[in-house]
Amino acid sequence: MKTLYDVQQFLKNFGIIIYMGKRLYDIELMKIELKRIYDAGLMDKIEYLEAEAVLRREHQSELAYIEKNGE
Repeated sequence: MKTLYDVQQFLKNFGIIIYMGKRLYDIELMKIELKRIYDAGLMDKIEYLEAEAVLRREHQSELAYIEKNGE
């Protein structure tokens, strides 16, 4: 997984569609759902770490955007 879209599509395979209205909240909820899938043994460690890295990067960039432009 390389992009946030890839993570969204992966979650969609499990019937998980996330839209909270704010991108930052979406990313945080995706992290929670991804962890639940990993803990259930439905994905391997490498795939989990790749998705987690994507979400971490997107979370940081969204925080920087909010800090720069306000909310």
